[in-house]
Amino acid sequence: MRIWRRLVALPLMSAVNGQVSKMDRAGHLRSNPTTLDQLWAKAKIVHFSDGRLAVSAVATELHFLSATEITALIKSGEFKAGEKYFLGLDALDSEPYFAWNSDHPKSQSDDAPAGYATLREIGGDLDEMQMELALHTVALSNWHKTHPHCARCGAPTSVAMGGAVRTCDADKSEHYPRTDCAVIVLVRDADDRILLGRQAVWPIGRFSTFAGFLEPGETFEQCVSREVFEESGVSVSKINYLGSQPWPFPASIMIAFEAVIDDPSAARPDGEEIVEVRWYSRAQLRTEMEDGSLLLPPIISVARKMIERWFGAEHGEFTGQSLTGGESWR
Repeated sequence: MRIWRRLVALPLMSAVNGQVSKMDRAGHLRSNPTTLDQLWAKAKIVHFSDGRLAVSAVATELHFLSATEITALIKSGEFKAGEKYFLGLDALDSEPYFAWNSDHPKSQSDDAPAGYATLREIGGDLDEMQMELALHTVALSNWHKTHPHCARCGAPTSVAMGGAVRTCDADKSEHYPRTDCAVIVLVRDADDRILLGRQAVWPIGRFSTFAGFLEPGETFEQCVSREVFEESGVSVSKINYLGSQPWPFPASIMIAFEAVIDDPSAARPDGEEIVEVRWYSRAQLRTEMEDGSLLLPPIISVARKMIERWFGAEHGEFTGQSLTGGESWR
């Protein structure tokens, strides 16, 4: 029990390591178009185009545009006028940041254009500040792209409040971004082994923690119990919250939990979504990572952070060890 309590006391896990936000979203500025225009003129701007972010030449950080550069790109016809969204102010120096959601006039192939990369491709290289900006940009842009019409009357909608709202052009109703809540669970037994599962659509050797969407009228804890039982056949006896992570693929937030089960022998896949489950000790996991037979979630995912947290937690202490080896985005 002492080990369990110490584990829960560790810092929360997320894409930004549970730190206080580097950004002030400054919601009080969204209602003033004149102020937003003034901020746009001097802002650092994240470009999101055709599902990709503008990145540096070596593709290890975001490439910020200026308002002047964007005006030139639009005039040249290289990009559509698009939409601009206010991301907020730097919490330290109040420097403004915006997102520019603008695609190429012509449809793009699956090959990434030079200077652009998906969040999945670049996420592991971004620092906390840039990761926060990238997540905000991708999540907000995805929502705007999929909500061009009013859910009430079908009329077109327009950007309002600096991108925080879309307003119906006909009935003036307001529509707000929505985030789909999903729980993600690291299952452990009394011997401190973890249970991982492989989805049917994943390649052989790809394993991860268990996850599922919150259903209407359900608490997070109820969702944890239901999803773990449905996917792996085990009943949880203890549940503890660990942290959260935005996951804009396309519009989720992952709520991370750790769950303890009493009967590891009951573990079995549901045969539909999950086709294989395995119990792992630290030694077993290390061996399979080193020989390449085990593919874990990507390094920017909360699932990976949950596994690494457990892997470094021996005798109730977090040693800071980090797993290395194969990983898969699927």
